[in-house]
Amino acid sequence: MRAKILIVDDVLSIRELLEIFLKKEGYEVTSSPDAEQALQLAKTVDLDLIISDIRMANMTGIDLLREVRDQGFNGQFILLTAYADAETAIQALKMGAYDYIQKTENFIEELKLVVAGALENRRLREENTYLRREFRKLHGMGNLIGKSQKMQELFKMIEVVSATASTILVTGESGTGKELVAKAIHLNSPRADCQFVSVNCGAFTETLLESELFGYVKGSFTGAATNKKGLFEVADKGTIFLDEIGETSPAMQVKLLRVLQERVIRRVGGTEEIPVDVRIIAATNRNLPAMVAEGQFREDLYYRISVIPLEIPPLRHRRDDIPLLANHFLSRLNSSMGRGIRRLSDEALKRIEAYGWPGNVRELENAIERAFILETSEELSAKHLPESVAGSKPRTPVAIPDDGFSLEDYVESLQKSYLEEALRRSNGVQVKAAELLKMTYRSFRHYMQKYNIEI
Repeated sequence: MRAKILIVDDVLSIRELLEIFLKKEGYEVTSSPDAEQALQLAKTVDLDLIISDIRMANMTGIDLLREVRDQGFNGQFILLTAYADAETAIQALKMGAYDYIQKTENFIEELKLVVAGALENRRLREENTYLRREFRKLHGMGNLIGKSQKMQELFKMIEVVSATASTILVTGESGTGKELVAKAIHLNSPRADCQFVSVNCGAFTETLLESELFGYVKGSFTGAATNKKGLFEVADKGTIFLDEIGETSPAMQVKLLRVLQERVIRRVGGTEEIPVDVRIIAATNRNLPAMVAEGQFREDLYYRISVIPLEIPPLRHRRDDIPLLANHFLSRLNSSMGRGIRRLSDEALKRIEAYGWPGNVRELENAIERAFILETSEELSAKHLPESVAGSKPRTPVAIPDDGFSLEDYVESLQKSYLEEALRRSNGVQVKAAELLKMTYRSFRHYMQKYNIEI
């Protein structure tokens, strides 16, 4: 598709010259003798570039630039002038003009290069916008899989809290996907176009963690040959994810508390306080309230990071999601490895549904990948699953009424039924009935009396 360019100049000869030249270059060109008409064209035509003279009657090119930006024009803008004016050029560039060209004897050749550069810049901007949108689709809610009620409730909470700037504490067992939740919050937030920085607080010593988070100045320690930004500075205007915050030392907890309170950091070895605008999402698989009670975690820091707590349920508490996740991982492996394993076998599904998954979603993903690599047919079979999973016994499905029920009454009715059936099959001989139920005669007599069973 040809780029659409609008020329705005109150001198007819300039408009005609530029129109003829740019059409020869392959662009779709229209022109306007004044800024007022140009404003109307910008509202109705999807323009890629506006080239405008600065000095015009009624409205200057600078005023036109301001007006079209205010009405939502996001294309490129080039200003032309017969008079060199550095102050005006700086003003134009600050307002978002792509470039500023003086009408010299050979300015047409210069304009040719600037127009090509402006349109390429616009193409790259649109491509980046598209890629960011696709990235959000892929890494936003898309990687959080679940149809269970617990996960649906979590998704709703993510949508609500993403719009805020509040600090969030994500809790859950190892392997439940705490970082995925943090990324989803970031990518659905107003900060999505800025950095998401993740750091595992448990992976560093106290000294290394401090320099990672806050940076350092040249000469502050052996090997500090240059100044280095910390991750809080890198994440400015974006989000920092502090994973395993429960592993931090008391001294580091004090430093983190100060960042949360003052929104400033100080590099290791430095004296300057550097302001940071960062959303903090913390995560842990430890019981922070218990750690607070035992004096292992600062109470004031705990309340600062848990403004909005989000708990991710373990996989065993959302078994409806297990087949969904397994098929998701299978589909992703097929795409990345170019294979065609169409589905999991019925037996494989039974085994993965029966297993307890102490390692949660991460363990399930690894199990599916292992079986996928070993599988040679078009159906992923149970025999290639890890031994712990393949040996799990299928679960007996149970149903609980919506309004609940008395488990104790239900168990007692079952016991009575089995006692009566055992007596029937043993023709009323209590010793034989007790043997059928693997009970002592004394226990059998006790339950007969409890349930008023008569022979």
